[in-house]
Parts: sequence; structure tokens; C-alpha cells
Amino acid sequence: MTLRAALLQQAENCATLGSPFTARLLRLTADRLRPGAPVADRMLTWQGDLGPRGQSVPLRFAGALHGLVLSGEAPDLAAAYPPHDPTDDALWQAVSGALTAQEDRLQRWLDSAPQTNEVRRSAPLIAAGHWLSARYGLPLIVSEIGASAGLNLMWDHFALDLPDGRRGPRDAALVLDPDWRGDLPPLAAPRIADRRGVDLNPLDPANPADALRLRAYIWPDQPDRLARTEAAIAVARAPVDRADALDWLGPRLARQYPGHLHLIYHTIAWQYLPAQAQARGNAIIDAAGARASAEAPLARFAMEADGGSPGAALTLQLWPEGQVLPVGRVDFHGRWVDWQSGTAEGTA
Repeated sequence: MTLRAALLQQAENCATLGSPFTARLLRLTADRLRPGAPVADRMLTWQGDLGPRGQSVPLRFAGALHGLVLSGEAPDLAAAYPPHDPTDDALWQAVSGALTAQEDRLQRWLDSAPQTNEVRRSAPLIAAGHWLSARYGLPLIVSEIGASAGLNLMWDHFALDLPDGRRGPRDAALVLDPDWRGDLPPLAAPRIADRRGVDLNPLDPANPADALRLRAYIWPDQPDRLARTEAAIAVARAPVDRADALDWLGPRLARQYPGHLHLIYHTIAWQYLPAQAQARGNAIIDAAGARASAEAPLARFAMEADGGSPGAALTLQLWPEGQVLPVGRVDFHGRWVDWQSGTAEGTA
């Protein structure tokens, strides 16, 4: 895939996900970026998969520019960003100026893959937590793969507004209100006994530079997403280990937790693992499932692209039952949830 094709594909994704400004920025870049500046030369000669399922070069670039705006170090660029509405020529002039004036900072941003936590992805996590709590009646051990800054490890501190009432604490750090379709999760508040995540490059929300990185990958014309992220950062305190996910997962699953349900989950993370790594990870989880018991059950909840449309698939695997349950679909940014789990029958 060429850089131009990757930029246009990501622009279409941004438009679909409600960010016309980022779509416009990436289309302008596809049309007007030319060799001659080090940042442009690097992007134009980038090797490998540049697109959304690969190295996400367009999102690296967009995040780098937004990071400059949020840092206050590029006032000319900030003047061309929302809430301002410049012409295409004025916007591109500001971007071109940043390519030269902020070369070192942009190069550093391009070195690392995009990282954020889309907090609205906690909506199906809250639903799954209530469903599992109703079914098993056990406190949860929670393990997240690809946890980034661990914001979505705090999902039990968030609330979910549904047609029949709220799921989550009354003093929730933030309230999610997606367009909810399908079944309603049961009223069974989860209890989390332990939580931990893993990421190759975890971010510390308490570190100003890492917090800036989280905010920079929120698209500039979506202040509601930024506000949710800020609220989640304020309560984030879940440990996230720096490690290869599969090297971490084996020891994490080897430990037994009698009287607890161990919930493993990943949201738009597993799909980025190579096929061989996915097979290894599945084998690790299946082996742990074979050791599960009624006293120490295991569950795996996934929100991942499956080639279907719209949005991502939601699946739930349960052990020792050995069940694989498709439980619906969700918008990639959690704007809507189509939850099709039915009621939590067979409660333990």
C-alpha cells in the first residue's frame, strides 16, 4: 500500500467515525505532501504496511501534529485547528510550516505506533462484567492484553446508561451512553479483586508526556472524546506491565484463583498480532481453560475486527463449559453497541 492510499483509507475511516477535520487533514496530505523535507521524505519512503492494520503511518502523522497543537509549541498550527475553520490552503500552509519548524518532535512521534485508550470501549466491558457476575456470582480477576495506559482496566469505575437504568457506581468517574441495541445486561454489579494489564509500550497516565500522547490521538474535532479521556485519566491507577503479551500471559494464567472468575479481554489489539502469535496465544488460553473448574472458571472477552460490518465483533468464551458465544457487535469507538447475549441463565 502506498502512502497516498493509506492516507485516503484512514481519511475514510475518520470520516465514518465522526472526525471530518482529521479526514480533511489526511486527504490534504495525500494530495499535497511532496519530497524535500526530512519528515515528508521519511513518510514517502516508509517500508512495510502503512495502513490501519499495519504501522498506521497516517495516524502517527495526525497524532504528531495534534500533539504539537496540544503542547502549545506550535501556535501557527493551533490557529488552523478546531475550533478554527481555515481554508485548505491555510491549513496546509500551517502543516507545511510545522514539518520544517518542528522536525525533531515530529520525527520522535513517528517512531512509535499510535496509542490511546478509547474509553467508550468500556461500554461492552461493563455489560460483559455484569453478565459474568450474574452467571457465576464470583469476584473477578481481570487481565487486559494491549492495555496501553490501562484506562479501560478501570471500567468498573465507569457507568453505563441504558434504557432500563444505570449499570455501574453512582459516583462513577464518567458515564457512557452509547446507542444501545438488543438485549440488556443483568443487574449484577461486578466485584474486581485484582486487575492488571500488559503492553509492549505502556503509558503512565500520571506522566505529563504520556498523558499528552493519549490526548493527541483523540481527534481534534471530538471534544467529547477528549473530555471522557481526561475523566478516565483522573482515576487511572491500574498496573500495566511492559512485556510481550504472550510471555506475560502464560505466567498470569498459570496462577490459580479459587473462588474467582479470571476474565481475560482485549479490544482492537489481538488483530494486530501476527498469525503465528495469535495461534500461540490461543493455545496458552486454551490450556488455561482446560485447567479451569467450577470453583475457578475462566472467561475471554474480545472486541475485534472480523471482516464483517458494521463495527467489530464481540465474542465471549467460557471455561470449563467450553462455550464460544457471539454476543453482538460494537462501533469501533463505542458509539453504539448491539448486545445479543440474552439473559445470564444458569447462574452458578
